[in-house]
Amino acid sequence: MQIPAPDAHQCVIGVAIALPSHYAAQVRAVREAAGDPLAEIVPPHITLLPPTAVDVDSLDEVMRHLRNVATGTQPFDVHLDEVGTFLPVSPVVYLGLRSGAKECDRLQARVRDRRGPLARSLSFPFHPHVTLAHEVADEGLDVAARQGAGLVMDFTVTKLHLYRHLTRSGCDEYPGSGGWEVVAAFAFGGSLASGAVDVSVEGTASVAPATPTTPVVSV
Repeated sequence: MQIPAPDAHQCVIGVAIALPSHYAAQVRAVREAAGDPLAEIVPPHITLLPPTAVDVDSLDEVMRHLRNVATGTQPFDVHLDEVGTFLPVSPVVYLGLRSGAKECDRLQARVRDRRGPLARSLSFPFHPHVTLAHEVADEGLDVAARQGAGLVMDFTVTKLHLYRHLTRSGCDEYPGSGGWEVVAAFAFGGSLASGAVDVSVEGTASVAPATPTTPVVSV
């Protein structure tokens, strides 16, 4: 995962579908077994917008945009049980979607709408997935593939989540590994859910942000 270097007036954000906490714990266990140093730092998720640097002053506009996207989206089901890899392009093992991929694709396209504040191109074609291991040795990738083969996840997506990267100074070995916090959760228009999603973000609590951050809210 590439974390862009923001300037003094920017922060790094991402937009994703957070996994329910019991599934997040399973993914985290696989990443730990694979020796992935980001296992406790990156909350398990399905990426809709990869890490992106934005002006801090634009965050209100970003949140309005995401609220509008969520309002026009109906809840949908996802089923994950397919282990795959991005080798040889990237040393990643992931859990893929058997169903729900088309809905995720439409959602990420709306998040990155060229008329909105999060318009940007992607380095690779969009491929919804949950990472099980990232940039570890071949042995670790094999462990992730074996353990991931036993994972089956079914849940209804009712929200999208805005994350903000927390900068941790003095971390040269894994630059950009300061963790993430949920800034806001935007409920879909047809969702009956209320309040914050049951999502685990372990690994971020002990990381002090470099600048004041927005409290967690649900909208």
